[in-house]
Amino acid sequence: MLMQGKNAFTNAQLTNHSVAARPLSSVFHGSPLETIATGEALCWEGDDATHLFQVVEGVVRLHRIIGEGRRVITAFHFAGDVIGAALVNSFTFTAEAVTECKIRRLSRRGFQQEISRCDEIRPAYIDLLCRENAAANDQMVLLSKKNAEERLCSFILKLASRPGLQRQNLLRVPMNRQDIADYLGLTIETVSRTITKLAAREVVVAEGRHDLKIVSMDKLVRLCGGTDDFSDKTCHRVIVH
Repeated sequence: MLMQGKNAFTNAQLTNHSVAARPLSSVFHGSPLETIATGEALCWEGDDATHLFQVVEGVVRLHRIIGEGRRVITAFHFAGDVIGAALVNSFTFTAEAVTECKIRRLSRRGFQQEISRCDEIRPAYIDLLCRENAAANDQMVLLSKKNAEERLCSFILKLASRPGLQRQNLLRVPMNRQDIADYLGLTIETVSRTITKLAAREVVVAEGRHDLKIVSMDKLVRLCGGTDDFSDKTCHRVIVH
């Protein structure tokens, strides 16, 4: 059985290498560009999930409304991202434009047919699902274990890794502080206070409403709380007899 499994894995690798992969964005190329105004919804929570969306320009937020009308932002999507890839029967979120956006939409049936018939696209779709799962796990850790400072630093660092958001030593932050608070499970007052504290510690400095200057990337990384410290100072040696 082990040898058979190994051979099957080798054959699968050879098959994947023999197929030239295509980006998932190619599925949307035949769809017309649509302009979505700031604050306008692409879809509503509970609606039938009849379409998928590709963000071409701009930023989109996904949110849900929970008890007493509280808003929880579950994700931000940027240029190149696909919304609705999970292919559930109804949308579990409302998608709204944070900035003016250009998007393409594709019917769910058309997307499924393309994925089913095209071996070159299927690896990109699987990769997208894996990345979405990893992002959901990261968000669970952030909300359940990190304090306010660690949450905000993690968010800024993730933004800084996005192409096209940095210019002249400034990080462009498309969303407002209420959006950031609703994404990080904080109040807007806590977000503002934490930014002020980070400025005092020469980590990041606010430059207007939508720009941050990263003063020290090293400090920012350390304050994210994302790396376990296994040095001799923090670990206890255990001797097993």
